[in-house]
Amino acid sequence: MALTEIYHSPRLGDCEQRAFVLKAVGIDFAVYERDDLFGLLVPEELADTAIGHLRSYDEESRVVVLPPTPLPVHPNAWVGAVVYIAVLLGVAWLAGEKYGGVDWLDTGALTHAAASSNEWWRVVTALTLHADLGHMLGNIAFGTPFGFFAAQLLGTGRAWASILIAAAFGNFLDAALMPDQQQTIGASTAVFAMLGLVAAYAWRKGSGDSRRWAHRWGPLIAGIALLGVTGSGGEHTDVLAHLSGFIAGVTLGVVHGHLRTPWLDSKPAQFIAGAMSLATVAGAWLWALSRVS
Repeated sequence: MALTEIYHSPRLGDCEQRAFVLKAVGIDFAVYERDDLFGLLVPEELADTAIGHLRSYDEESRVVVLPPTPLPVHPNAWVGAVVYIAVLLGVAWLAGEKYGGVDWLDTGALTHAAASSNEWWRVVTALTLHADLGHMLGNIAFGTPFGFFAAQLLGTGRAWASILIAAAFGNFLDAALMPDQQQTIGASTAVFAMLGLVAAYAWRKGSGDSRRWAHRWGPLIAGIALLGVTGSGGEHTDVLAHLSGFIAGVTLGVVHGHLRTPWLDSKPAQFIAGAMSLATVAGAWLWALSRVS
């Protein structure tokens, strides 16, 4: 019976694997070694059939690992970060000067009244107030890069509108549950909204690729870890505000990850969203100041 070669390799293991395939389908074979090569021989009349089985084995064994698709990066993400810093510095100066003869901290701090007495502006104005320079610089140091990353992923207007919505919701939930005598100020709710937004959006966009679970879930796990490390310590830390801001940010991040609306990325839409966000902050303060003047 004439034999013909259908496969050879410098590794014996490769030949043995394919010999096992041939044995499984009932094809006689022989393994040979020559000049540092190992090969498979089969009867000539079965060569085409054997090659077909080996080809199917190779195709089924081949693991195709697709490289992760990079997330698109929006330009001019720095604009929102600069405006964020300017707003915090500007309100800090006005509050320090008690501009208009008004106690800005008392007027704009988050209290239970934001949820119980229709003092809605406090869920926004409280985000721009800080107890001291260190408090403000800490929120600038964390909020600036997180906000920048969010704007790179979603676009400046869309990102900061989402951050404001998530932070305001987080403050509203905090106000509804806090004691009557408690007051809370600071942009940290917005900072954790940024963190949740970025983590959830990056996780959602990577959930459909072929990477291992650790890579797919990495952004969300990292966000939760940062929340635990930076959001739950300190004597005067409002853990509920941090947690509710983070959860609201995660929710919006998942929503944005599902949206298939290219018009949201257009320049007009981004501009409108950014302008409305800034107008909301300004309008909340104008309303608050008008109530006490």
